[in-house]
Amino acid sequence: MAQFTPFFYLGIRHILDLYRVEYILFLISISVIFIYKDWKHILVLLLFFSAGYSLTYYLSAYHVISMDQRLVEVLIFLSLFLTSLSNIFRKKDSFRIKGNLQRNFFLALMFGLVYGIGFNNYISATADLSTARIMKLIAFNIGIETGMAIVIIGYMIAAMIFVSLFGVNRRDWVLVISSGIAGVALTFLFESKYW
Repeated sequence: MAQFTPFFYLGIRHILDLYRVEYILFLISISVIFIYKDWKHILVLLLFFSAGYSLTYYLSAYHVISMDQRLVEVLIFLSLFLTSLSNIFRKKDSFRIKGNLQRNFFLALMFGLVYGIGFNNYISATADLSTARIMKLIAFNIGIETGMAIVIIGYMIAAMIFVSLFGVNRRDWVLVISSGIAGVALTFLFESKYW
């Protein structure tokens, strides 16, 4: 348990780190088309994302795959931008969730693959993995999942307040949030150390 707790909290802090806000923004961008009534869709979406990042997270932790950290950052920023852009250009009727979910599930899976390498690069740079590696990796992974749940629950509460209680049009909600995230993603892309 002594090995588990610090890495569990490290995973939570990594997702909730306001200096690395791209993870929070990505989680919001893949779930912004949903509201609290769609919690089952959000759960499936997070499972697809988790499957993608868990695969590359463990493969990169055991040096089966590797990628330049600067390229990973660019891909993360690009995924953030593309996900938001797909929300902006979504057809008006598809804000009602019927159909078109496969695209979001596919995006979550594909971008999860990129994020997994980023998670491993982070934990490798900040923690000693020389002993009890698998326990530390699992603890960090569970912390990541917990952090994601906190972000999604916070987003769902905000969506419920604005869309359901204040009567903000659902399409307008998605367009404003997605446009803001796309703008932030472009800023991150242009300021990337990769260029």
